[in-house]
Amino acid sequence: MGFLVDSQNDGGPGFWGGCVRTLIRRKQVDSADGNVHGHGGHHQLAKELSVLHLIAIGVGSTIGAGVYILVGTVAREHSGPALALSFLFAGFAAALSAFCYAELASRCPSAGSAYHYSYICVGEGVAWLVGWALILEYTIGGSAVARGISPNLALLFGGEGSLPFFLARQAIPGLGIVVDPCAAILVFVVTGLLCVGIKESTMVQSIVTIVNVCAMIFVIIAGTYLGFKTGWPGYELPTGYFPFGVDGMLAGSATVFFAYIGFDSVASTAEEVKNPQRDLPMGIGFALSICCSLYMLVSIVVVGLVPYYAMDPDTPISSAFAAHGMQWAAYIITAGAVMALCSTLMGSILPQPRILMAMARDGLLPSFFSDVNKKSQVPVKSTVVTGLCAATLAFCMDVDQLAGMVSVGTLLAFTMVAISVLILRYVPPDEVPVPSSLQDTIDSVSLHYNRISEGSSKKKSKAHAGTSKDSKQPLLVGKNASADYPDLVKEDPSVKYVLNEEKRRKIAGWTIAFTCIGAFTLTYAASSLAIQWLVRYCLCGFGGALLLTGLVVLTCIEQDEARHNFGHSGGFTCPFVPLLPIFCILINIYLLVNLGGATWARVSVWLAIGVVVYLFYGRKHSSLMDAVYVPVAHAGEIYGRRSSGDTLA
Repeated sequence: MGFLVDSQNDGGPGFWGGCVRTLIRRKQVDSADGNVHGHGGHHQLAKELSVLHLIAIGVGSTIGAGVYILVGTVAREHSGPALALSFLFAGFAAALSAFCYAELASRCPSAGSAYHYSYICVGEGVAWLVGWALILEYTIGGSAVARGISPNLALLFGGEGSLPFFLARQAIPGLGIVVDPCAAILVFVVTGLLCVGIKESTMVQSIVTIVNVCAMIFVIIAGTYLGFKTGWPGYELPTGYFPFGVDGMLAGSATVFFAYIGFDSVASTAEEVKNPQRDLPMGIGFALSICCSLYMLVSIVVVGLVPYYAMDPDTPISSAFAAHGMQWAAYIITAGAVMALCSTLMGSILPQPRILMAMARDGLLPSFFSDVNKKSQVPVKSTVVTGLCAATLAFCMDVDQLAGMVSVGTLLAFTMVAISVLILRYVPPDEVPVPSSLQDTIDSVSLHYNRISEGSSKKKSKAHAGTSKDSKQPLLVGKNASADYPDLVKEDPSVKYVLNEEKRRKIAGWTIAFTCIGAFTLTYAASSLAIQWLVRYCLCGFGGALLLTGLVVLTCIEQDEARHNFGHSGGFTCPFVPLLPIFCILINIYLLVNLGGATWARVSVWLAIGVVVYLFYGRKHSSLMDAVYVPVAHAGEIYGRRSSGDTLA
């Protein structure tokens, strides 16, 4: 058969048609051939990471000092003694996203994480928004973590105001600004460490993470001893195990869900992993399992030592030990909190340079960000820019009010990763971009297959044979065969299969789109109590019907056979598709909807800036600007002919 050749550049049907086509153009999974159109000419990142390194990155990025405070707030306001169940359900929800990340990370092991997956499966426009949101997430997240280190560090030296003058926070008279030199210095130290090399920085993060984990193990062991000694007074309450009901426990799960954010940092290092198909899924899975286990064990112990209503919301663990005469334990716990913050700071700064590098490789950002240092084999320039921005924010701005914006980037990434898994399984890209410089090779291969197709058609029916009047214009046969050669549909079973497959892909694509619409409608209506009750119930019913219909349809139709050849083979396969990704989409959209209007107002400003940058720079400099799209089956042959310098007769 012949094959379809399509160019998705701005020469489409009119200005607006060209704009739409640029938003949905997709890039190819990085491979041996992908360097031609992807990041050819750039020095590659060092492949130094193993499973243990990935576990250290995942645990270090996930377990922050928040857990030392979060247990008190959530137990007092939502969960009560059932705090461990809140962590369990939140861990289950995070595991849904982890399964999706594991499959895509092993299939597409390249820098960029969710941005990279969205670009391959969804399109350039969505990928840009995801990448732009992740830049905001990691910058503000790193700054917020750095601002939280100095108060905890001061506790180790005797309390507030005990730090040296050049490290202590200082208020600038007349401006109402509190500067934090300690936060800025720590960001610069971490930035310098990350510039040395991925293996060296990961080794330091591993040591810091081990100290943090040891502090949590101390809490578990010492707290268990005190609990059995005192009879676990926190569980001997007349209100029972669920003082706020099951709804309160689930509300606590929604709050502590953000304590699991961090395993996506593992996916961002995919290009630096020695054996990504095996190590990435294991690293993500083990890191999440360790974090969930530690969270649950700490919460079981702490809520058993002190009744939930008597817990200190600021220092719940330290005060629980102090209530039993172990004031000295506060130093160990505070040291653990400081180590947790330092490890999380490294985990926050580590992914952003790689996302900047991936976007620059694709032409969406200046090539300055894609440079990789030949000696350290890390994107030093991107890392330095990231460190300067994070240090500036940490030094002069209280970013607590902006902390909610961190969640938008994470949840948006989680949602797009789940959608990408559905696309990979049901409608994987059937065309890949090839540089326009290979047009002669493309025409030669296309002509060769058209001649084969013509010869096959002549044997079956001379009346329906077709020839090309212009040898440089390939025949458009295959997916559009029914329009050009209607009688062949009756005679050629392969053409009939192509038509049936095209119909299945259209049904699957529209079903995925309507499923996402249904998830948004359902969660928005369920969360908006201000909407009139009749309208609210109708919207919930409509959204639920779309969601359920999408689940049934995707369960009934077959998955695309091309999914087996998508990207790198032999990696992790996400189970329970389509149920698991759809459930993941529903949970993440629900959390996005409930972030609050103020958070969305701030994020909208940042996203609007991103749209302007894309329209005036990224769209015009994209590496896919002049790409020619060819069927996946023939891409390898085109690159092979280019490499050997041969042409097909």
